[in-house]
Amino acid sequence: MRALSIAALSLIFLASPALSQDKLSNAESAAAFRAAGFKQEGGQWRGCEDPGTASYTPGEIAEVRDLNGDGQPEAIITEGSVFCFGSTEVGYVIVSQQPDGAWKQVTSGPGIVSVLEQKGAGGWPDLEIGGPGFCFPVERWNGTAYELNRFQYEGKRCTPNE
Repeated sequence: MRALSIAALSLIFLASPALSQDKLSNAESAAAFRAAGFKQEGGQWRGCEDPGTASYTPGEIAEVRDLNGDGQPEAIITEGSVFCFGSTEVGYVIVSQQPDGAWKQVTSGPGIVSVLEQKGAGGWPDLEIGGPGFCFPVERWNGTAYELNRFQYEGKRCTPNE
């Protein structure tokens, strides 16, 4: 399962071109992590309270790009832990740099986030939240928050098993 999660992470951001991670300075990266609620401990950025399980992988900036077309970068931060995120093994936080340079958290949750081409309010892309199973929630930005819009599998609507 862990290998599947890591492989899935490498396929997460195919829907739009990415900015290089080199676009964030060390100070900007640190500010993005702090906005996501992470703390630096022993050279690692940690957001969850994993007690040191074998499944833990520290926070990393998985992708940096302008998600909503406003000219400001967003950072997608991931962290791995069965202890914190259950069978999905991964959690994510999306933070957005504001015009004044500060970073603000946009959304977060357990799962493997995939950025889709469909858009919600303000040009924000829909997010598919992957995990175990074959019918995944898709969240859409409503102008203030991401909320459940539909369920899909391989781009087709589905109904999750209850």
